[in-house]
Amino acid sequence: MLNRFQAWRERGWTAIDAAAYRGAWERFGGSVATHPLVVERLAGLANIPVRYLGWSQNGEVSAAIPTWGRSLALSKDVLKSQGKKGLFDLGNAELILPAAADAQAPLRHRGRYLSDLNQGRFVELHVQAESLAMARTPEDLSKKFRYNQRRELRLLEEAGGVVRPITDFSSDEIARMYCDLFQRRWGFAATGAERMADVVELLRDLLIGSVIFLNDAPIAIQLIYRVEAPEWISIEYVNGGVDPETRDFSPGSVLSFLNTQSAWEDARARGKALRFSFGRADREYKDRWCNPVPVFQR
Repeated sequence: MLNRFQAWRERGWTAIDAAAYRGAWERFGGSVATHPLVVERLAGLANIPVRYLGWSQNGEVSAAIPTWGRSLALSKDVLKSQGKKGLFDLGNAELILPAAADAQAPLRHRGRYLSDLNQGRFVELHVQAESLAMARTPEDLSKKFRYNQRRELRLLEEAGGVVRPITDFSSDEIARMYCDLFQRRWGFAATGAERMADVVELLRDLLIGSVIFLNDAPIAIQLIYRVEAPEWISIEYVNGGVDPETRDFSPGSVLSFLNTQSAWEDARARGKALRFSFGRADREYKDRWCNPVPVFQR
């Protein structure tokens, strides 16, 4: 019975290997959560095999998807069903699946937070009730807002604050700082805390951003991953941690300003669009930085 359902879901699709999936992603683009390296390494950490499928037109693959059973790979539901809930954290990541702009491939595997970029590339998508928070352009932030961010950065630096690239630190150090500051900020442990150092190490090449220090102690950090597609750059801001005792300096806000501005500068220098996702549009602070964008599910 299971094989019959699988055959129905996959009708018109053909099993392909990881190299073919990578080729499709590199040709058509995607997002952090569908990037070949992310899929392969996190699926390996979870010890759940990935089945890659390709949709062909005129003898060439025009769309490709990574799957776990009846869901798209890295699904939280699949992790939960296999007793691995919270093994790793990508937040509510934007899903852009690699496909030609006019592929019109039928998507029958379960997935949420499917980007509007998938429209036309895939069919049988349904509007999702929630939205994603996508970082505004610098020009879309008011002059007063930008002035205040620069002022807060200056005040922090005058008090001895130091901004350092996150790549200056080892995976263990990053995980330790993130988990500690997350716990302080929210009052509970970060998702995936137990294996955080392993996940950071696996995705280290994609990690971007800075860490803010005050009196030689970390006070703000954000877990941000970046991948580059042919036409755009996809950035996923998973979550962050802040020392609440330093809130007078607004280090979390300062860090968001630094990280988003740097990302916009990089994308524009490369002549590419930027999709900097803050995850689900579910918190007031995201309204200051982002515009809500519609997403789809299957």
